[in-house]
Amino acid sequence: MGLKSNLHNLKEKYKGTKMAPAFNAIHTFLYLPNETTHNGTHIKVADDLKRTMNTVILALVPCLIFGMFNAGYQHYLALGDIEAVSGGFFSSEFWTMDNFLVGFWKIIPLVIVSYGVGLGVEFLFAVIKKHEVEEGYLVTGMLVPLIVPIDIPLWMLAVAVVFGVVIGKEIFGGTGMNILNPALTIRAFLFFAYPTWMSGDKVWVEGAVKRTQEIADGATLDAISGETILGSLAQGHDVLNQGNELWNSFLGFIPGSVGETSTLLIVLAGLFLIFAKIGSWRIMLSSVLGALAMGLIFNGIISQEWLPEYSKFYVLMNTEFWHHLLIGGFAFGTVFMATDPVTASQTNKGKWIYGFLVGFFSIMIRVFNPGYPEGVMLAILLMNVFAPTIDHYVVKGNVKQRLKRLKAKTA
Repeated sequence: MGLKSNLHNLKEKYKGTKMAPAFNAIHTFLYLPNETTHNGTHIKVADDLKRTMNTVILALVPCLIFGMFNAGYQHYLALGDIEAVSGGFFSSEFWTMDNFLVGFWKIIPLVIVSYGVGLGVEFLFAVIKKHEVEEGYLVTGMLVPLIVPIDIPLWMLAVAVVFGVVIGKEIFGGTGMNILNPALTIRAFLFFAYPTWMSGDKVWVEGAVKRTQEIADGATLDAISGETILGSLAQGHDVLNQGNELWNSFLGFIPGSVGETSTLLIVLAGLFLIFAKIGSWRIMLSSVLGALAMGLIFNGIISQEWLPEYSKFYVLMNTEFWHHLLIGGFAFGTVFMATDPVTASQTNKGKWIYGFLVGFFSIMIRVFNPGYPEGVMLAILLMNVFAPTIDHYVVKGNVKQRLKRLKAKTA
């Protein structure tokens, strides 16, 4: 009660001043807002925006923890200090404290920079524009460390976060007004501004960049490979049919962005968000259907032998259509970013169209993108732009149908 009372006193003391948004943000983050609606309400619920955001963060925590273990596992595996896991998801070779500590000390700084810089920009805009601190960055701040390479320089991440928050959200009016997903805007900035840090084959395993440089300088180390499954497929190596790579891709024992590797945990998180009525099952399901449709089209092209085997697109196009769901960032993007309630379609029919096109274009861009064999980021950003147009025509179509029914009744 003492802390709550002190925060309330500070809130009253600074009420109407420039620092009021800062104290209000801290107060409402720790406690329920003490404001009530004075007029009639249309919807009565027990949660608010902060609690909704915290629920999404809760769904992200398993991916974050798994990413820490996987970062250390990939680190020691690349060095040759350990053997590949053989005991499934609960393998004792994976869930070790050594693996966790390596990942913890690499990922926690990413989280700190993401939240520190992002919330700093949010507070700055709130003070300057004299409005409440918006809660939208609570989820974005957790998403960003999970979708970037583990060895990305912290200053680079800080620059990208500033760009994403200012250009991706604040210039549109803040949370609820932005047309682009802020987390993907940050990743897109990194992709175009620092492409070697996003598309290189050494950036996905902790320390691989440094050890590769030591090899170049003449040190006696074995070659280090930090290439993702998609990177190998794009290079013409059909690694999914080698050993247990497909199973490892589903469980997450592969290099990649921190939070995107374990399809199993992402699916469980998606089910949790659907159960909590936060994530749209229509968008998730239609995205999967769109990806499968594009994968089937590519498989059909290969089966008709319209493309020579030496083509650089051959291996990715020849990949089994359903395998695309288990590799890369498709699952993570579909569950956590395509379903963003602000930037996605709002109508039910629009969600089906929006999600299907996200999945369809994700696999298309993944195959044909010459710079980086992934497509979900660009596909979601593209459909973010077209989401209002989709909803416009869906609503327009509904109006026409109702006018027809009305005309038929009055005839």
